[in-house]
Amino acid sequence: MSWLVSLLVLSFLIFFHELGHFFAARVMGVRVKVFSIGFGKKIASFEWKNTQWRIAMIPLGGYVQMKGQDDTDPTALSQDSDSYNVKKPWQRIFILLAGPFANFVLALFLFWLIALGGPQVLSPVIGEIVKDSPAQQAGLQSQDIVTQINGIKIETWEEMAKAISDSSGTLSIVVERDNYLQNFTISPQMREARNDFNESVQRRMIGIGAAGVSKTLEVENSFKYAWDKTVWASTLIFGGVKRLILGDVPAKELGGVISIVTITADASAQGWMAVFFFAALISVNLGILNLLPIPALDGGHIMFNLYEMIFRRAPSEAMLVRLTIGGWVLLIALMALGLYNDITRLIG
Repeated sequence: MSWLVSLLVLSFLIFFHELGHFFAARVMGVRVKVFSIGFGKKIASFEWKNTQWRIAMIPLGGYVQMKGQDDTDPTALSQDSDSYNVKKPWQRIFILLAGPFANFVLALFLFWLIALGGPQVLSPVIGEIVKDSPAQQAGLQSQDIVTQINGIKIETWEEMAKAISDSSGTLSIVVERDNYLQNFTISPQMREARNDFNESVQRRMIGIGAAGVSKTLEVENSFKYAWDKTVWASTLIFGGVKRLILGDVPAKELGGVISIVTITADASAQGWMAVFFFAALISVNLGILNLLPIPALDGGHIMFNLYEMIFRRAPSEAMLVRLTIGGWVLLIALMALGLYNDITRLIG
């Protein structure tokens, strides 16, 4: 059952991505000939709004085929007014960006649903205080509750840590102690810490640890929670892609569809919040990866249209064919590498 849930989640994320392209194309007056969930042989379809909606055999992706645009044949053009290729470059870029944008919107919505469910968050209650740290020298004590930093209201430990890390100069910290508010001025120190990629970084810290007190997120903070998590997920995934490209992360860490399905299946066993959280991460991942300048992806097509906007002419057909074939080869190679790594992990 959990594997079925994971496939449904993956299919829904792909559907939402392609739906972004579909609506943007309709807004720009482009006819969408085919809207497909999955690749390969068609197993079911119906006609609606002059579009064939289909489900295909291999549920590992999806696509919209617009009139005058075909990745398998870059020269398959049409001069009709409802054709993709007769639209201005900025209109085509609008259509191309709509898919990744839909993924970010979906992630924001999923994180918001999680917030409405009342997740547990770590309260800004001080536990351990490091000896001779700025916090101890300023007079902070265990069980103090941080309520403000530099005039900014603090609700969670994560907000407090970010406020300290992003600050400059001294901090004005307000804490609640024995039902009274007290003010402290503290100068953070640069200390070694670990980021989300387990890398050693220098970060402004005051030398305190969390008391481990949790609370239920309040409904009025739900949108802020969703926005912060979407930004965090985007930063995390973009940073991971960047490190993979630069070689800071070994290629063996690349995962494929088996990893996605497996982790989603595991998340489904933990409840709907875990499923929604991981689905939001995958949605952001789809959005960012589709913006990479690979001709087989949205980012590659955006690159072609930017070229046309800058040089006032479209790339030659020969260049389009070569780059498109090269893009598909690269994309298939990456998928194969991810699949190989997945199988290796399963065996190992």
